[in-house]
Amino acid sequence: MSSKSTEVGASAGRNAALDEVSYKILTVLRDNGRISIAALADLVGISRASAYTRVESLVRDGVITGFSARVDPAKAGLSICALVFVTVHPQSWEPFREKVVAMPDVEYCVITTGEHDAMVLIRATDVGGVHAFATGVIAMLPEVRTVVSVVVLDEVVRKPFVLPTDIPERPETSRLGMTRWTPAAEGRDTMAARG
Repeated sequence: MSSKSTEVGASAGRNAALDEVSYKILTVLRDNGRISIAALADLVGISRASAYTRVESLVRDGVITGFSARVDPAKAGLSICALVFVTVHPQSWEPFREKVVAMPDVEYCVITTGEHDAMVLIRATDVGGVHAFATGVIAMLPEVRTVVSVVVLDEVVRKPFVLPTDIPERPETSRLGMTRWTPAAEGRDTMAARG
């Protein structure tokens, strides 16, 4: 990581509770979550005891929420990826959220601004699986008004997470043409916090 990106992170929304060493630890763990504490300490330039204490602190404070294997979905048998955009009936957020959380084939779901209310990422063995999910599962929910699905042709970038130190400094731009921000409807703002 360059010192330039590190400096940018300081002014670009860093968590005040995290210092330079914490961000270095997170960067190393992003690339190799199974690295030994000794190797982590060497890469970051701190003692093993300090590395162990800092990782434990990041876990305890909820900055690190877990460790898991990364799996290539296609090699595991799920060669099709699709984004399902959903428009939800007003006042139906809580039951919609509960039902989506319980769906085993949903990899990722977010509440969005714009034309649709939510985006669901699913994986399937074939296009028929996407169709069956979009029309036979999501569209059948009484909370759902409309469903639009798109098949992903190529996953260009997929990172486990991005840090403030990754964000490059960019020149200030004109505010002309910026999208108008509309606050979330009542009930939508609590959906992400409970996931």
